[in-house]
Amino acid sequence: MRKAIVIVASAALGFAAAGLGMASEDLAKKSGCMGCHDVAKKKAGPAFKDVAAKYKGQADAEGKLVTELGAGKKHPKTAASEADRKTLVKWVLSQ
Repeated sequence: MRKAIVIVASAALGFAAAGLGMASEDLAKKSGCMGCHDVAKKKAGPAFKDVAAKYKGQADAEGKLVTELGAGKKHPKTAASEADRKTLVKWVLSQ
């Protein structure tokens, strides 16, 4: 019985995480990110997986990227709200 509960709970968490990922990808599309970026392939900008690899292990990466996206440093300034930028950066860094 315990094993079944663990399996069901794990599946529920997996579906919730997948839903959050899809919501973030939709936000990236809505915000115009996907015009220059792709999750796995380089376009005009780097693939999100490459961005995640570049910043892996850097404790200040999230704040740094959120600030750069808002200020237009090293990246065109985005019109996304700060909350949306935080959500997008967390999603990108989770790739």
